[in-house]
Amino acid sequence: MTTTVDNAHPTTDVASTLDTVVDDVIRPQATMVDREGAFPRQGVDALAAAGLLGLASSTEVGGGGHGMRVVAEVVERLAAECGSTAMVVLMHYAATAVIEAHGPREVRAGIATGGHLTTLAFSEYGSRSHFWSPTGTATATDDGSVRLDARKSWVTSAGEVDSYVWSSLPVAPDAGPMTLWLVPAGSAGLSVTGDFDGLGLRGNGSRPMTADGLRVPSTAMMAADGAGLDTALGAVLPWFLVLNAAFCLGLAQSAVTEAGRHVTRTTLTHTGAALRDAPVTRRDLARLMIRTDALRAFLGDTLTALETGRDGAMLRVLQVKALAGETVADVTDGAMQLCGGSAFRKELGLERRFRDSRAARVMAPTTDALHDFVGRVATGLPLLDEANR
Repeated sequence: MTTTVDNAHPTTDVASTLDTVVDDVIRPQATMVDREGAFPRQGVDALAAAGLLGLASSTEVGGGGHGMRVVAEVVERLAAECGSTAMVVLMHYAATAVIEAHGPREVRAGIATGGHLTTLAFSEYGSRSHFWSPTGTATATDDGSVRLDARKSWVTSAGEVDSYVWSSLPVAPDAGPMTLWLVPAGSAGLSVTGDFDGLGLRGNGSRPMTADGLRVPSTAMMAADGAGLDTALGAVLPWFLVLNAAFCLGLAQSAVTEAGRHVTRTTLTHTGAALRDAPVTRRDLARLMIRTDALRAFLGDTLTALETGRDGAMLRVLQVKALAGETVADVTDGAMQLCGGSAFRKELGLERRFRDSRAARVMAPTTDALHDFVGRVATGLPLLDEANR
């Protein structure tokens, strides 16, 4: 597993800049993004203009040069305010990890300076959440280009980005299980083929896409033909899983904060007591806090394991999203119960966070798949059977 991490928390400048964008654009629009299922274009553009989408890009191409810990804290903060915006940014950074390692300099520079938004296009109708088993094809043509044909089931920010990190079967049949490509948006033969009207993350633009005779130059291949799975597992998966955990943490922490605020300020007129005055209420809030703090500690330990190259870092990476997905589901559910009927109204924002949190369990690799992966690593088995590689 290879990835870039650092020990620094966001610099004062990064944190201050993020605060400004959140206060001025993202928080004020979060309710509208959810209600209308609108892509958070203004928020994403504001983040780009502020240099926050190039934090993990190399300083060599004009980026911030930060590692995973800094980016994770940014994703956590965004998730606390708008889950849809956070997911768009999360997928951008997961795709950036591949592009930084294997993409062309001009695209890397575009990402670094905020002029290029990207995403992953892995999941397919044929293999669903088993992203490691693509069914889409890549065929060499007589003119030296490569033809891509596929039906992608869900692509975050579909139709909104400048490029897609695209998976396919290899060009050469025996080359390996997967090949990755950098596909420019607007390519002939590339289309968005459906809408998204989801329970949560309603503005993240996760829609199906089709490649029908899409042509890319052979230089669009990232890493070697057939080496895409190793690249996905080594470069993409750590970023994707850790940032998903940060996303879950942001949702959970915001739910706990709002629940605490509600039980503190809400009083019963007939008794004069606040909701917090009931021991059972304090107990339930404490349980939510402890679950959230435990996730924060585990995420921090995962980042430390990556930063130090500690034995077992891979196991921590696999565990952290599984833990985070279950934690945020339980915590947001508990916050809804704690706040009672008030939580079912839009004002508190708890029901939005509850809905947004449901995605973590089913977003590939799903919690069930991660439990299997963890069990495999713990018992000395390969992460995937040879038939899946």
